[in-house]
Amino acid sequence: MSKPIPNRVRVTDLCALLISVLLNCLPQPPGVGAAEDDLRESAVVKAVRKASPAVVNISTVYEIRSRPNPFSGFGNPFFDEFFKDFFDPRFERRREHTSLGSGVIIDGDRGLILTNAHVIRRSGTIQVVLQDEREFEAKIIGADPESDLAVLKIDSKEKLPSVAMGNSDDLMIGETVIAIGNPFGFSHTVTTGVISALKRSIRADERVFQDFIQIDASINPGNSGGPLLNIKGDLIGINTAIYAKAQGIGFAIPIGKAKRTVTDLIQYGEVKQAWIGLVVQEMDEKITQYLKYPGRKGVMVKTVEPDSPAQAAGLREGDVLLAIGNRKISGLDDYLSASKSISAGEPLEIQIWRGGRSLSVPVKASEFPIERADQLAWSLLGIKVEDLTPKNRKDFRIAAKEGVLIKEIRSGSQLARIGVRAGDLLRQIDESGISNHDEFSKVLVKVRQKASLVLLIQRGEQGYYVTVSL
Repeated sequence: MSKPIPNRVRVTDLCALLISVLLNCLPQPPGVGAAEDDLRESAVVKAVRKASPAVVNISTVYEIRSRPNPFSGFGNPFFDEFFKDFFDPRFERRREHTSLGSGVIIDGDRGLILTNAHVIRRSGTIQVVLQDEREFEAKIIGADPESDLAVLKIDSKEKLPSVAMGNSDDLMIGETVIAIGNPFGFSHTVTTGVISALKRSIRADERVFQDFIQIDASINPGNSGGPLLNIKGDLIGINTAIYAKAQGIGFAIPIGKAKRTVTDLIQYGEVKQAWIGLVVQEMDEKITQYLKYPGRKGVMVKTVEPDSPAQAAGLREGDVLLAIGNRKISGLDDYLSASKSISAGEPLEIQIWRGGRSLSVPVKASEFPIERADQLAWSLLGIKVEDLTPKNRKDFRIAAKEGVLIKEIRSGSQLARIGVRAGDLLRQIDESGISNHDEFSKVLVKVRQKASLVLLIQRGEQGYYVTVSL
C-alpha cells in the first residue's frame, strides 16, 4: 500500500498561490473599482457632500476695555461695573479675543447665515470662512438670546451654496443624524449619531431651554451654530453647546421651532411677541376637583386680558387649555413653549375643556400692544418708570447715563418689600440691558410670561440683583 506524497500537496498549493498573484496583477475589467466605490459611498457620505459647502466657520473679534480700579479685590462684583467711568482713560487696557463657532447658509442668494446667538454675543468684527476658504465680513441681521438663534449676512457677487431645509416635526427616535461644525477650530468636522430623545428641556445659565433634540454625538463649543442633518442631508436642527455638563450628549434646536424666529429676525431684526391675552396656571388636585375636570393634563385660564384676541374669541376664566394648534398642553412649560412658537397674525385652533365637554375655539393671535407696557410694569412689577433727564438726574444725584428711573413703586409689592424705592435705577432685566424707556417696554413685553425675572437695580454708585416672581 503506497503512502501519500506530501510534496504533491505542497506543489498544488504553490501553483494556486502563483495563479492568484498573477490574476491580481492583471488589469481589472472596467467598472470593478467603481463598484467598490459605490459600496463605500454611503448615505452619510452623500449627505455630507451635499451640505458641507454651506457650513461656515465663524470667528468674532471683540475688544475688552479695562481700567485700574482701586476698589477691585473688595469682594463686590458691582464695583468694577459702576466705577469704570471714573478713572483716567489713558490707563485703559485693551485686549482682543477670538471665539470660534459654526453656522450654515440658509439663503445663498441673499447670503443669510443661521447660527447661535451666543456665538456672536460679544462680537466686534465677525469673520466668516467658507469651505473653499473664501473669507467674508458679516453683519448681524438679528439675534434672539431667548431662542439662542441669530441671523448673519455676507455679501458675495456669486450665489453661495445653501442647505436644503428639512422637517423636524416628524423626527424619529433612533433616526440617524449628522452634525457638522468646527470644534476647537478643526474645520468641517463631521460626527454621526442617532436621535436619543425629542422635546428635551434643559437648564443652563439659570434659564430653561425647551423642545431640544437630544443626540448621542457630543456638541463642543466650536460646533455651536452648525447644522444637524438627516440622512438626506437636509437641515433639521441647529447644534448648540449650552449644556457644559454634557459628555457624549448633544442638543440641537429643531428647525421647525427656529423657522418662526428666523423669519422675524430677517424681517424685523428681532422676534415679535405674539399675544393671545391669557394668564394661565398649573392644574392641581384642588382645581380639578373644583372644576370637576376628569383629566390631569392641561392648564387653567386664570385671567382673560381685556380687549385681547382671547376675549374676542370667547375664552373664559376657568377654561382648561388642552392644545394650541397641533401642540398638546400638559403643563405650564408646554403652554409657554407653544406661546413662543406663535406668530402675530397667525390663526389658531385652541382646544379647551369647559363644563364637561371639549371645544375647539378659533383665535387669531396679534402683536402685543407696546402702549400697554407701562400698565404691564405696574401690574407685574409694581413700578412706574421714566427716561433719565437732566432734571431727575440732578434731583436724585444720578451719575449713570443709561437705565430708567423708578419714579413710583406700589406699596406692598415685592420690590417695595425688598427695599427698592423711587429714585433707584433699573439697569437690566435678565440678560437684557436697559438704556431707556423704549428698551424697557420691549424687554418687559418679551419676558412677561416668565415665572420670575432678575433685575439689576442701581442706587447711587452701588448695584444689586433682585429676583421677582411674576
